[in-house]
Amino acid sequence: MPADPRPLPELVSFIETLPEPHILCDRDYRIIAANAAYRSSCAGGRSVVGRTCYEVSHRYSVPCDRAGESCPLARSLDSGQRERVLHLHHTPRGEEYVNIELSPVRDAAGEITWFVEKMEPMPVARGVSGHHGLIGRAPAFRRMLELVMRVAPSDASVLLQGESGTGKELVAAAVHQASRRADRPFVVVDCSGLPETLFESELFGHERGAFTGAVARKTGLVEAASGGTLFLDEVGDIPLGMQVKLLRLLETGTYRRVGSTELRRADVRLVSATHRPLQQMIREGRFRQDLYFRINTFPIRVPPLRERTGDLPLLASSLLERVAPHRGLALSPAALRMLAAYPFPGNVRELRNVLERASLMCDGEVIGPGHLAEEVRRPASLPADEAGGGQGAPAADATPDLGEIQRQALLQALRGHRGSRRELARKLGMSERTLYRRLRALGPEGPGD
Repeated sequence: MPADPRPLPELVSFIETLPEPHILCDRDYRIIAANAAYRSSCAGGRSVVGRTCYEVSHRYSVPCDRAGESCPLARSLDSGQRERVLHLHHTPRGEEYVNIELSPVRDAAGEITWFVEKMEPMPVARGVSGHHGLIGRAPAFRRMLELVMRVAPSDASVLLQGESGTGKELVAAAVHQASRRADRPFVVVDCSGLPETLFESELFGHERGAFTGAVARKTGLVEAASGGTLFLDEVGDIPLGMQVKLLRLLETGTYRRVGSTELRRADVRLVSATHRPLQQMIREGRFRQDLYFRINTFPIRVPPLRERTGDLPLLASSLLERVAPHRGLALSPAALRMLAAYPFPGNVRELRNVLERASLMCDGEVIGPGHLAEEVRRPASLPADEAGGGQGAPAADATPDLGEIQRQALLQALRGHRGSRRELARKLGMSERTLYRRLRALGPEGPGD
């Protein structure tokens, strides 16, 4: 403890008045005070004073940076400045992503003595299944999520790039939901489905009589998104002739309905997405460079499923709840290994289709290898560029770790099971002895977690 504790009561009183969850901790990670918002939302109303922040939030026995996480306290001691990180915390509601902002507090001698830590729950993503937003725990997923939380509070234009089926629209919705515009419209424009003759009218609207068939005034999608977020899906498919009109909107913030001379002002936050190589298209003269610079203020890469193999148990469990609600379906270890070995060129969208078919083929509670589609059981060799979707080599965390996948699948089954161990063993397609052996191997994360 510091030699001069006089600032402590003022700090405790200060954080107690704040509406967001806050704690005050010392250099040894020990919690000195926690406000009512923290006790209510993060600790189930219980006192946490005297415990370490890493034990309360993560159930770790060592600080985050010694357990594979990025520790804001260690970083703040090193930089002497405020630090922000995204962590997956244990809460009374299960594991949730939390945006952490940690500020150092110095004593009269200028030494860092305490830290004030603010926690902002991130409802748009979870680390457990059963959630209808973004789900995942893999390093590639978490890196993407950190960027989402960085850019969401601003009005900067975001460009999401990733293969088809990776869930770019879900990421765009997460940017909107975590922004100041969350209570305003989120309007999706499918650029690939709009012919050039209708694009301007759909985007900007038109007046009655503006062209043949315009029998009434029509509000455009830009106007419909006023105050909210306009999501341009597959922006790479916009015809060149329309790109200049979109550029004018972004540069001036104004537009005109087709057939009108009235200049209208747009109040929208732009999020774009594409699976196309825009820089290559620029070199080929198929995409305007000036438009690219406008929409690419903050690029975010959405990782393919093969770089998130560790998330397969989470995703599969959540998707099975959606495609076969109330059936309580689970994957056998052999089926899970088979899914992990498949490259999924169609990404999460293909995984959903595979699981929906398997649920229809399965009459019991456990999906086995025989219920999976032929292409999953005997995948054909894909060319390197097709398997990689033109995105380059997979990241280092892309290699399937089957032991970790099975471990995560067992943990996921444990968290969602309320019956006996015998019932769980039957559901997972293994003997009780095998189940108990695997539970013991889980260690502290097993049944007592």
